[in-house]
Amino acid sequence: MTLNHDKDVSWLAFSETARDIQTRNGSRDMYARVEEKGSWTGVLRDDLKEFIARQRSFFLGTVNSDLQPYIQHRGGPPGFLKVIDDTTVAFADYSGNKQFITQANLQDNSKAFIFLMDYEMQRRLKLWGEARVIEDDADLMAELMPDRYDATPERVVIFDVKLWNLNCTAHIPKRFEAQDVYHALAARDAKIAELEEALLELKDGR
Repeated sequence: MTLNHDKDVSWLAFSETARDIQTRNGSRDMYARVEEKGSWTGVLRDDLKEFIARQRSFFLGTVNSDLQPYIQHRGGPPGFLKVIDDTTVAFADYSGNKQFITQANLQDNSKAFIFLMDYEMQRRLKLWGEARVIEDDADLMAELMPDRYDATPERVVIFDVKLWNLNCTAHIPKRFEAQDVYHALAARDAKIAELEEALLELKDGR
């Protein structure tokens, strides 16, 4: 099969080899139907934009000039990974351990991958694309920097989405953010205190 890169962006995920393996394992027809319906696209839907805006972390995959892959974690408050438009996301890159592996990889090879996992909702979003680093735009850096977040921004990373895929929930453990658990427990404790006070008033005949 010859892939038509002009009409079908699913080739970013499904290479010739991947499609051959799918054929051998009986899943090629299913994915072909999905591709024909235009489900494999690089245009972010509104629900995906909301999903991205809620996340507190993601993993950024890059490859160096020798094709050695590398994955880097990025974190921050909800909204630190900002959706710029239907096909672009960006974030302020904070001061770190000064290895600069991701930046070097993107300088040699702009192809990149973002993996977002929401353990609470048991959803995962994959973004294929290309990324570039901007170091000399203070206004853009300030615009992307989360309010009152204790970190020092040094650069901006712009990620152009070429293809996205939202995976099923299978095998994703259900976990909760510590901050969310803290607020839930605080609300529960406040409600218990309120009910205990009401019970005492009933016992006292007040």
